[in-house]
Amino acid sequence: MAQRSLTAWFTLPGLRDKAPPTPAEAASFDALLPKLGYLSKAEVKRVREAYKFADEAHLGQKRATGEPYITHPIAVAGICAEWRLDAQALMAALMHDVVEDCGISKAELIEKFDATTADLVDGLTKLDKLQFSTKEESQAESFRKMLLAMARDLRVILVKLADRLHNMRTMGAMAPHKARRIARETFDIYAPIAHRLGLNQTFRELEDLSFRYFHPWRYTALSKAVAKARGNRRDLVSRIEGEIRTAFTKAGLRVQVQGREKTVYSIYKKMREKGLMSFAQVSDIFGFRILTEEPLQCYTALGVLHQLYKPQAGRFKDYIANQKDNGYQSLHTTLMGPLATPLEFQLRTEGMHQIAEQGVAAHWIYKSRGGKQASALIAQQANARWLQSLIDIQDETRDANEFLEHVKIDLFPDSIYVFTPKSKIMALPKGATPVDFAYAIHSDVGDHCVAAQVNGEAVPLRAALRSGDIVEIITAPGASPNPAWLSFVRTGRARSKIRHYLKDLEQEESRELGEKMLAQAMRTEGLGLPSLELDAPEAPLWHALADWAGSASTEQLLVDIGAGRKIAAIIAKKLARLMAEQGQRPDALALTLGRFTEGPVDDRASVTIDGSEGASVQLATCCRPIPGDEVRGYLGRGEGLVVHTCECAVGKRLFQRDSEHWIRVEWAEELSRGFEVGVSLLLTNGKGVLAQVAQAVAQAEADITHIAMGDEAPALEEVEMNLLIAVRDRLHLADVLRVLRRTPAVQRVSRTKP
Repeated sequence: MAQRSLTAWFTLPGLRDKAPPTPAEAASFDALLPKLGYLSKAEVKRVREAYKFADEAHLGQKRATGEPYITHPIAVAGICAEWRLDAQALMAALMHDVVEDCGISKAELIEKFDATTADLVDGLTKLDKLQFSTKEESQAESFRKMLLAMARDLRVILVKLADRLHNMRTMGAMAPHKARRIARETFDIYAPIAHRLGLNQTFRELEDLSFRYFHPWRYTALSKAVAKARGNRRDLVSRIEGEIRTAFTKAGLRVQVQGREKTVYSIYKKMREKGLMSFAQVSDIFGFRILTEEPLQCYTALGVLHQLYKPQAGRFKDYIANQKDNGYQSLHTTLMGPLATPLEFQLRTEGMHQIAEQGVAAHWIYKSRGGKQASALIAQQANARWLQSLIDIQDETRDANEFLEHVKIDLFPDSIYVFTPKSKIMALPKGATPVDFAYAIHSDVGDHCVAAQVNGEAVPLRAALRSGDIVEIITAPGASPNPAWLSFVRTGRARSKIRHYLKDLEQEESRELGEKMLAQAMRTEGLGLPSLELDAPEAPLWHALADWAGSASTEQLLVDIGAGRKIAAIIAKKLARLMAEQGQRPDALALTLGRFTEGPVDDRASVTIDGSEGASVQLATCCRPIPGDEVRGYLGRGEGLVVHTCECAVGKRLFQRDSEHWIRVEWAEELSRGFEVGVSLLLTNGKGVLAQVAQAVAQAEADITHIAMGDEAPALEEVEMNLLIAVRDRLHLADVLRVLRRTPAVQRVSRTKP
């Protein structure tokens, strides 16, 4: 393998100076033809037909630069050709805007070309023709469609990235505010996707171009500083190059030596991370890449470099043994060069380099060359799980904004590598927890996770994992996801699975509550609730009721009632009329009891609370009801059932304003947990006063769940303290208050009331 000099080592890939084509050349198929040498004559003919179709469709359209619009599809197809994508992908690249901008239908594309090409174009088409409530929702839905199409066919995202790359390269003629918006979108979504798929060359360029348009002044200033530093350090670079060549020649190792310069954005990011105030403080703006023939030679070359320059402690990473999730493999090390200059080195084989720069696109490059290297498929296989996870998340998350949120979570550039007890390695985003690990194994493991051990020791479920950890998950059959997990999980898969479970649970609770409430309302009509069995004679009755109410099904109707989106009394009156049409008449005695019992409903129809209720039943935080209090429930619109004490001032105001939404609530005889209640104390300030209060509460067999004091409390002779205490019922609260009153430091204590 011949050694190469460092010619033009400081240019950013994709931005090298080229003679610009004439407008006529750029708008013709001749601009694309030289790049299609890897295709057969028949395939080139099909691509030419797609060009003619796109050219006719875009006839008369201009870009913001004033060029014919067809120059853009040709340039996008050219980028795809550099990746050696197949003829269908190139055809889709040429026609990617014909549906959106020219009114061409998918059916026309199928008829003119083929179904696969039409599917690719459809996956690339925005959803501008649909109506959305906000621009953000439209954008989220567009990304959702694109990412799901990508999961089915990876060529969709490759063409889309090529499209965005050319748009970013030619954005100079665009209005600044629009350029900033597109740059932010590129930085947040497209650049991370390129990185996630291993297209590092495209990732770096998209990041740099986004920075250029989002922070133009900073980009210009840094670009000038980098150009100046480049000239000043040319002699140093030549010296380092000579020393590296000499060292490898003496070792008898044939390698390629390439120089690389940090992009403007990566320099800016490093300055912000390290708090550097000026570019002059940045010492490591350039590095070197060593390409070997075999993986083992990477380690040999590493030894040669470590003999030449002193390595910096803690700055070595082995991504060959532990490849990144996107297929990236390389050795990274930082050495102290001449004049105490930090030098970053990357060591990899040519195959690894191809995958490092082109990611999943390397699959098509090797395929077009007829190569059989297994490394050509690494990036393709490494991303298969992530792509499948998009479909899994979609199955559980129909909301476009939520789907996009989950995907963004998974677009982390850094990964950690942990092991199962059976030594299977798993890649997770940095900061991942045992819960993320559990869901990465299987959704059932995550759903029933109760504890975790890392390297043989018990750890909290929110603990951050580190590379090399051996993680074991402990499960229990009756366990279920905790809503608090959403505050610390880091993977989109874990977040979507937890939310999906909680939504299902909330739906079931709302359905049960809705059935109870409708049964209560039907009693006031003197009727019983018809059978809800699917094969019961009353099934057509329920279908008619759901249609009238605008619900998708009977189940959804009951859920809507339980969640407060529909009023049980109104639904009951309609159901009574439908039943009357079938000859069913109300029972006179039941009707009398239902209408003349004091309160909204009779005692037999009240909702019972034992503390095991989920999100569909909430205890109001204004009055914090506990067993023994007289309570009633307010059915807020979309909030489920909120329980207030009958003495609650907030509840009284709501009752006066909206009495129809109130139902009777009662406490169960057996309770499943303690209930929080607010307690206010006036204390004589002094040493150990908090300990006295805590000891008194513990003596009464209660638990303090929250303490609040004023910021100036330490300086005052008397202080007010507010506690949240978990008690069993009103009798237990009375015991707690009695013990607190006997405490020497307590002057006054009472239950907090709104």
